[in-house]
Amino acid sequence: MTESLIGFTAVLFLVLLRMPIAFAMACVGFVGLMYERDFRAAISNVARLMIDASQDYGLSVVPLFILMGLFVNKGGIARELYHVSNAFLGHFRGGLAMATILACGGFAAISGSSLATAATMSKVAMPQMRRFNYSDRLSTASIAAGGTLGILIPPSVILVIYGLLTETSIGKLFIAGIIPGGLGVLFYLVAVRWHVWREPDSGPAGERASRGERIAALKGVWAVLLLFFLVIGGLYGMLNVWPVYIRFSPTEAAGMGAAGAFLIALARGGLGLRGMFEVLSETALTTASLFFVLIGAWIFSNFVNLAGLPEALRTAVTYHDVPPWAVMAMILAIYILLGCVFESLSMLLLTVPIFFPLVTSLGYDPVWFGIVVVVVTEISLITPPVGLNVFVLKGAVSDVSTGTIFRGVTPFWLVDIMRLALLLAIPALALYLPSQM
Repeated sequence: MTESLIGFTAVLFLVLLRMPIAFAMACVGFVGLMYERDFRAAISNVARLMIDASQDYGLSVVPLFILMGLFVNKGGIARELYHVSNAFLGHFRGGLAMATILACGGFAAISGSSLATAATMSKVAMPQMRRFNYSDRLSTASIAAGGTLGILIPPSVILVIYGLLTETSIGKLFIAGIIPGGLGVLFYLVAVRWHVWREPDSGPAGERASRGERIAALKGVWAVLLLFFLVIGGLYGMLNVWPVYIRFSPTEAAGMGAAGAFLIALARGGLGLRGMFEVLSETALTTASLFFVLIGAWIFSNFVNLAGLPEALRTAVTYHDVPPWAVMAMILAIYILLGCVFESLSMLLLTVPIFFPLVTSLGYDPVWFGIVVVVVTEISLITPPVGLNVFVLKGAVSDVSTGTIFRGVTPFWLVDIMRLALLLAIPALALYLPSQM
């Protein structure tokens, strides 16, 4: 156990020295394997992991969902989602910010990426909110917070990676994320209303859309609904029409989603040769970086398991008779603290191999734990000092200070903590839908 704690501390130290998390985990894991065994065993273990990762069919779901999200972005769907949300909510005080939250939720459902959602919606929503004199604090906060929905509402790349790390059903994780994701949207709308209640001038009412304009706006989102139903419906066998029965595996669903998004982008003229090259190259770069991090996490995980940290934690909990709820509270406190200095994927890959065996040994459902971990990770995306969504938004809106954005998102991560408390108190919020499939 001592070796594992030293290794964990070494990873934290290397990350604080600006070493990429993938290399930090891989280096510490390799040195730890050499210490526990020998150089030959360590190099053999690393080589086997790299070969297995490159040949694992299940990992192909990751680049396919990334590709789908990038095609969706090229198809201009984010703009249409914002347009329809604005048509129904824009005339309320704070309505444009609420429309941004709803549009982020819809875009998240087909992009699966928080960073892509925040970056895209900043270009779509920010100019409109400035046109109606919304405060920069409310405008940027609604985009940064709405962007966090991308890692929970299915399909989610983070949930895919959690499923691969823990060998949990990706299909169950996706369906389990729907109710907590919907709660996230609802709680963020409450946060917007609270903000404009305290500062009425921060979100003035916009123009009321006519009935005809609302109907026209609804017609523009057919592609979103069709693509979402194709992916999620096929994944859960909801496309069955006698005598044809269609059901996709997660990889097949991702492939169909990527193909559908490609056709939508092509039909809308948003995908020329240059655009196609940009999408494919960005997909390759993003996938390569994710795979590097995954391989590093697996190397570190092998060292931690070999050194006996998960087993030692289980033994300590049993020996001291610590209640399961207290163990979970400590784990979540660690996640919230780590979220102040780590970005979401790094935090997930570093901690899940350590905590997952302990949590399941206490009788907690692995699907429920996955949703809880992702909700905590969402909080880390908008909390100082390393809220990654905040810095992505800062890059897109350079004239707004980072401090302004962090002050604006405070009500949003507070309601996120309320949502987390609900999930802890009522596990059925995450487990009811998977139990019905």
